[in-house]
Amino acid sequence: MTENSSQSPIPHAPLAGVIGMPIAHSRSPQLHGHWLRRYGINGHYVPLPVMPEHLAEVLRILPRAGFVGVNVTIPHKEAVLALADAVTDRAALIGAANTLIFRPDGKIHADNTDGYGFIANLRQHAPNWQPDAGPAAVIGAGGAARAVVAALLDSGVKELRITNRTRLRSEQIKSEFGARLVVYDWAQAGNMLEDAATVVNATSLGMTGKQPLRVPLDALSSDALVTDLVYTPLMTPFLTEAASRGCHVVDGLGMLLHQAAPGFERWFGRRPEVDAETRRVVLE
Repeated sequence: MTENSSQSPIPHAPLAGVIGMPIAHSRSPQLHGHWLRRYGINGHYVPLPVMPEHLAEVLRILPRAGFVGVNVTIPHKEAVLALADAVTDRAALIGAANTLIFRPDGKIHADNTDGYGFIANLRQHAPNWQPDAGPAAVIGAGGAARAVVAALLDSGVKELRITNRTRLRSEQIKSEFGARLVVYDWAQAGNMLEDAATVVNATSLGMTGKQPLRVPLDALSSDALVTDLVYTPLMTPFLTEAASRGCHVVDGLGMLLHQAAPGFERWFGRRPEVDAETRRVVLE
């Protein structure tokens, strides 16, 4: 027996990635690749285009192929909940998961870190933000909005106003999240900004290639914190107009960066720092 043959085999570098369809636009490989290089970690993070009809099969195979977890994006964030062996309370409440951890026994643990990323972004770029300073107003009622609503309520917002082009979706969120929510008709979206301390665009309106967000900001207080989940462009017309009215504005890129940190730590064993260099790399 040779000397080398008696040694333990070299463990495979941990693999992680992001699953979605389409996936080419995702900035997650740039982000996680930057962190892997920064901390000298022998691991890999790859984009994984997966069709909905193949999702269950792929999730069964990935742990056996050396994957320790994946991020999940459109259109799979809801479907993975039914395929997971364990689901965190916040993922169940939001009704979607964006982070999967594959345990050594192959079981799948599903979590949602979007709300964490949203609040961490506000804390970083608006350190004086007080969630209980006044009502919060959320525009939109999709999956991202659900994560934002859960995070704002958990952080101490006492009244949360919500509007959506389809009122029924807002009503559904109110029925699940409770009496602190007040639903506004889409036509009255501008009115819900009156005396609001925190205003969030949780729709894709205003994104490059999408229709603009046409909500009048006449009632917006200059003391309000205004943020947009859209980060292409970084300064959306919504944020530009809010800034012109004296508001403190926070772009949406930080939410993407911060929501990724818990998954990276679980997969690769190091809590990454979200700083100016991280933003620069992802914007390249």
